Amino acid sequence: MVQKHKVPFNLAYATGNELAYIEQAINEKHLSGDGRFTKNCHTWLEQKTGSKKALLTHSCTAALEMAAILADIQPGDEVIMPSFTFVSTANAFVLRGAVPVFVDVRPDTHNIDESKIEQAITKKTKAIVPVHYAGVACEMDSIMDIANRHNLIVIEDAAQGLMSFYKGRALGSIGHFAAISFHETKNIISGEGGALLINAPKFIERAEIIREKGTNRSKFFRGAVDKYTWVDIGSSFLPSDLIAAFLWAQMEQAEEITARRLEIWKSYHRKLSALQASHNIQLPYVPANCQHNAHMYYILLPDLEKRTACLKFLSENRINAVFHYIPLHSSPAGKKFGRVSGSMKITEDIGDRLIRLPLWIGMAEQEVETVADAINAYLLQQINCPQPVMKALI
Repeated sequence: MVQKHKVPFNLAYATGNELAYIEQAINEKHLSGDGRFTKNCHTWLEQKTGSKKALLTHSCTAALEMAAILADIQPGDEVIMPSFTFVSTANAFVLRGAVPVFVDVRPDTHNIDESKIEQAITKKTKAIVPVHYAGVACEMDSIMDIANRHNLIVIEDAAQGLMSFYKGRALGSIGHFAAISFHETKNIISGEGGALLINAPKFIERAEIIREKGTNRSKFFRGAVDKYTWVDIGSSFLPSDLIAAFLWAQMEQAEEITARRLEIWKSYHRKLSALQASHNIQLPYVPANCQHNAHMYYILLPDLEKRTACLKFLSENRINAVFHYIPLHSSPAGKKFGRVSGSMKITEDIGDRLIRLPLWIGMAEQEVETVADAINAYLLQQINCPQPVMKALI
């Protein structure tokens, strides 16, 4: 079969131990949730992040839905979040009857603008959901201060944030709850999968119940009760131990995976930095107090027209780059279920201009060079640069 793209956007990475661990899980005859590999993953997450309790889920979406229940989100409550995020960030709260209140993002990190959160707070506000875009931390000190002064729950959407830090603290360990993703497109993967991190101990017991279909099954297996029964609302949020076995192989090499992704990220940054001033493009910004995980590399073109033309040019040269989110506040469901607080000028601008570049473990230096050369060729062709036009890559 002919590969459609010379440089694909993403290729799932396997460490080499995944099949062996899955076979072990099969041989141990524990294929459902909370087996040995699940427990290994829980321990690893708690140790790496410093969270009080980690619980694997079948997706990051499920972790957000659990957090919404634990935060006691009720119909009519309001939840403050950025619009520049994936639909699950809002959907988890809309399912509880809440209203997402969309706040603009910062022009540098594309994270929620902490200076605009307080003006969005009303008597109905129940929670704040900061999203750590591209694995770069939101300004969590300010957000936690606002939440503490207004008695609000903070739920970190750290889908992209595992192995990233804010002032030395792991993302996901700062708010009351956090949701992590292990989707195939993330750094540490299990195909589909996620985790809920709980940082306020008072929520741990109920979290276990909600995750186990509303039963006190976890207490039963610890010997705290002699039989288990239905005690609360909940659903089947836990993944199979087969999924956890795959994930465990990834977690064992998380440091190496992160280091290799950072090498690719830095290579992009070196090759594209010269274009930033000469061609009016914007590259990723990482504040000094943040340690990121190289989840993605992106560029921002001057406007939507040039972004569209650049994506077309890259596709014609068999490079699979993509735009990212369509802002939620402009979507049909966002208009139906949510509301906007203040201007969304930065969100709309970024949504029109951003391109995500290919980045995966095993990406060769030559492939990074190919992408960078193609971007340079496009800029020379399309932005009236007086230098000679490069030959298109085919």
